[in-house]
Amino acid sequence: MRAVVFREFGGPEVLEVAEVPEPEPGPGEVRIAVEAAAVNPVDLATRAGWTVQAGLSPAPEGAFARGLGWDVAGRIDAVGAGVEGLRPGDAVITMLPAFAVPVGAQAEKVVVPAADVAPAPEGVEVAAAATLPLNALTAAAALDDLAAPEGSSLLVIGGAGGVGAFAVQLAVRAGLPVVATASARDEAAVRGYGAEVVRRDALPSGVDAVLDTAGTGAAALAPARDGGTLVTVAGPVPAERGIRSVQAEVRPDGARLAELAALAAKGELTLTVAGTYPLDDVAAAHERLAAGGVGGRLVLLP
Repeated sequence: MRAVVFREFGGPEVLEVAEVPEPEPGPGEVRIAVEAAAVNPVDLATRAGWTVQAGLSPAPEGAFARGLGWDVAGRIDAVGAGVEGLRPGDAVITMLPAFAVPVGAQAEKVVVPAADVAPAPEGVEVAAAATLPLNALTAAAALDDLAAPEGSSLLVIGGAGGVGAFAVQLAVRAGLPVVATASARDEAAVRGYGAEVVRRDALPSGVDAVLDTAGTGAAALAPARDGGTLVTVAGPVPAERGIRSVQAEVRPDGARLAELAALAAKGELTLTVAGTYPLDDVAAAHERLAAGGVGGRLVLLP
């Protein structure tokens, strides 16, 4: 089968679509024929070598080929022994733990544990469905880490981003008053999610909790009240002033993903596709994402 791989760290030019062995599902696993796979900033970082430098994936030894991609939308085409409730032809989504596997979601087929799979959101196009797993699960995990009681004030830094947009919508549903940062271009969309909008240079102060989805670093502590909470998704931040500082971690979770997919199917989570690319044009997708200002998610269609 064909899959996106890279054999050295660098820019989009190191990406290639190579022939790799087709995986077979083992006990408790399913194989998915991938119909759509989103491109995320973490893919660009992995390709460039940043994740290795940060200690998030092992350094390669000698010749190597690594795949990319976390988000999968497609149809099951084979099931392993002991799998119940899933069958070939089922439309599903899942999050692949890309740091832990040699070939990622940006491939024609993937094998995952059946427990990591959720039904695709009904009535949602496959490209849009592929934008849900990684970012929505990350947002949900971050809100779990915040553990903010109903009515607590929350600042989301990066309210229009892939994780931030889901976090705003989920927090509003949970009864939290939300202030979120957004540019003038994205202000209307973020207000539509139910948040008050501010600019990055005019952050409020004294909020109960801060969720930083934009890699702000230590400056994200400033808006939090003494004894408040900061949750980050792009690296840990040392605590101060009694603030609890946590780095969110995301893991595959089929049951949680099914809940999020159901919200998306009802239109309660917004899925935005900015563009689609065939697998062979993965380098162009990386270039566009790196340029910024995309206004949605870019999706590969194997």
